[in-house]
Amino acid sequence: MINALDFPEGGKLLRTALPAARCIARLKQRLKPRGVPTIYVNDNYGQWRSDFTQVVARCARTGSLGAPLVNLLRPGDDDFFVLKPERSGFRDTPLCMLLEELGAKTLILTGIALDVCVLATATDADMHGFKLHVPSDCVASETPGRRTASLKLLRDSLQADTRPSRAITLR
Repeated sequence: MINALDFPEGGKLLRTALPAARCIARLKQRLKPRGVPTIYVNDNYGQWRSDFTQVVARCARTGSLGAPLVNLLRPGDDDFFVLKPERSGFRDTPLCMLLEELGAKTLILTGIALDVCVLATATDADMHGFKLHVPSDCVASETPGRRTASLKLLRDSLQADTRPSRAITLR
């Protein structure tokens, strides 16, 4: 969700990403006091010498279409981050090692774009044996059709729970 949206369809994605960002912020606020860690898995934008702080600053700067997303979801000092060079958060990143260190068995995936990065990450997470929640109100795609098709694929093929975020409970 930390994204400058500096591509031709960025404005279209922002319209669906803002409501999702609000839901993600509420979910994070609800789960953080219960000890659920937040991991930001973000594009490195081909900047091989960047770090996450630089990515956040770039996306938050004045004039960035994605600045409202950063303002809603600005990472905290106790959050984790992984920069990724490809669509999946698992490909060529230390994400799997971090999740193992945290003892994770279930993942709650949120973000943009559902039909690209979230779907690729969910597919890899499933192959690693994680139980998946992809709350339908915490993801966005450029078009409603792509969103609907992706949610159906996640439910049917990966058995992901795609109910809205308010349905997520911890045991």
